[in-house]
Amino acid sequence: MRRLTIIIAAILAIGALAYSTNPAEEQESAVTPDNQTAAAKPEPAKSDAKGASTPGAVDPDAPGVDPEKIDWSKVDWKSRLSREEFDIMRLAGTERAFTGEYWDFFEKGAYTCRGCGLPLFESDAKFDSHCGWPSFDKSIAKDAIVEIEDESHSMRRTEVRCRRCNAHLGHIFDDGPTETGMRYCINSPSIKFVPAKDEAAAKQPATESVSKTSAPKKP
Repeated sequence: MRRLTIIIAAILAIGALAYSTNPAEEQESAVTPDNQTAAAKPEPAKSDAKGASTPGAVDPDAPGVDPEKIDWSKVDWKSRLSREEFDIMRLAGTERAFTGEYWDFFEKGAYTCRGCGLPLFESDAKFDSHCGWPSFDKSIAKDAIVEIEDESHSMRRTEVRCRRCNAHLGHIFDDGPTETGMRYCINSPSIKFVPAKDEAAAKQPATESVSKTSAPKKP
């Protein structure tokens, strides 16, 4: 009888010892699925900016390159533009009113896309709209700008983008004071001013330029 009691006590002790190890095993097994889940998570998608820097992409500023034949979707915009320009032109941001470079600027010349150089507006089309952003009543050509319906920020507006490189420029409204009735509200970082004298020089035929520089000097 006494021996039977000892055997039963021994069995109970072994059972108690086995039970005490289970929580630790459960805790370890609880860590493993988490690790597996983390490892199984897909890698984050590559950003547009990173994907834009495609190896072998043509340098838009290389001599002799035709900008109309460039695949502008492969341009490394983060290295080509400043941080503010990138936020506005590639992410459709907006500069603060009355802070831009051209909101109160009225020199003679033209305005080109800061991303690809496409002519967008003439200075004669610019007017003071008192809104704090550069405003134009018409584009330089019908095919220079693309209009897109924009319903962001709980508003219905018409966004305007550069036809060539798809850069965000601003928005267009039908409250302009001139005969066109239009107001292209444009962000300064999206455009670049070209003075009239430089614009004329750029349009000058190469043969005419060479003949002038090679003309003999008068004695």
